[in-house]
Amino acid sequence: MEDSARVLIDCEDAKGLVYKISKVFFDRELNIESNREFVEPENGRFFMRTVISGEFEAKSLEEELKAILPAGANTRVILPRRKKIVILATKESHALGDILIRHADGELDADIEAVVSNHDTLERLVRRFDIPFFHISAESMNREEHERLVIDILRGIDFDYMVLAKYMRILTPNFVSHFSGKIINIHHSFLPAFIGANPYKQAYDRGVKIIGATAHFVTNDLDEGPIIAQDVIPVNHRFDWRDMQRAGKDVEKIVLSRALSLVINDRVFVNGNKTIVF
Repeated sequence: MEDSARVLIDCEDAKGLVYKISKVFFDRELNIESNREFVEPENGRFFMRTVISGEFEAKSLEEELKAILPAGANTRVILPRRKKIVILATKESHALGDILIRHADGELDADIEAVVSNHDTLERLVRRFDIPFFHISAESMNREEHERLVIDILRGIDFDYMVLAKYMRILTPNFVSHFSGKIINIHHSFLPAFIGANPYKQAYDRGVKIIGATAHFVTNDLDEGPIIAQDVIPVNHRFDWRDMQRAGKDVEKIVLSRALSLVINDRVFVNGNKTIVF
C-alpha cells in the first residue's frame, strides 16, 4: 500500500469532473493536500494536478479514476521518488555548473546519472562532483554517426529526462524520436531574431533593451517545442555585448533550473505545442 502520490489528469472537459474525482478520493478516505485544475478554453481540455495522502493501491486508484472520466482520459498516479536525469553539454559551463551545484546542495529533487559531451572541456568540472562523464567526439563524423554513439551510451543509463545544458548540436528527428517528451533545452530568447553566431553581439548592435531565456521540450521543430519557463531582464546603453552575454548566461541557468524543477515535480502538462504549468 502507498501513502502519498501526485495524481495527474488530462481529459476532455465535462460537467462535474472535480466533484467526481474528489468523491473517489473521499470514498477511499484519502486526503487532498493540494489541488489545481484548469480548463483550456479553445479545445475544452481539462487538466488537474492533485497531491493525495492516505493508504491506497496505485493501480487500483488509477483504474477507478479512469472509469469515471471521459473516454481517452490520460490519468497518472505518480508515486513519490527522485527522478533521474542525464545532461548533454558541449563547452559552456554556466548551465551545467549550476545544475551540478544545486544537485550537490540538495536543491535538485533528482539524481544526475551522467553527463555526455562532444568535447572533453567540462570533464574536470563534472568529475569534481563524482558524476560519470562520457566524452563522445563528433570529429570526422556526420550527425547521424555521432548520435548513434550517444544513443548507445544512453541505452545503458536509466533516466527520466535528458537536459541539454547548452549542448551545441542540432538533434536529428531520429534522435528526438528515441526520447520523445523527455528532452529539455535552454536557449536565449532572441529567437527567431539574431540566429547564428554570437547572438549577443547581434543584439548589442541592434540596441535591445531586454534579454532573456527560454526552456522548452525538444521536438523536431528546431527551438519551437512546448515552452516550460521563460524570463527576461532589462539592459541598457551601459552594457556592451560581453556584459549582455554574461547577464544572458545568468538568466539561462536560472530559467533552466526553474523548468527542471517544474518537470521533475510533475507540474507540467503538454497541451499540443503549449504547456499547462501548475
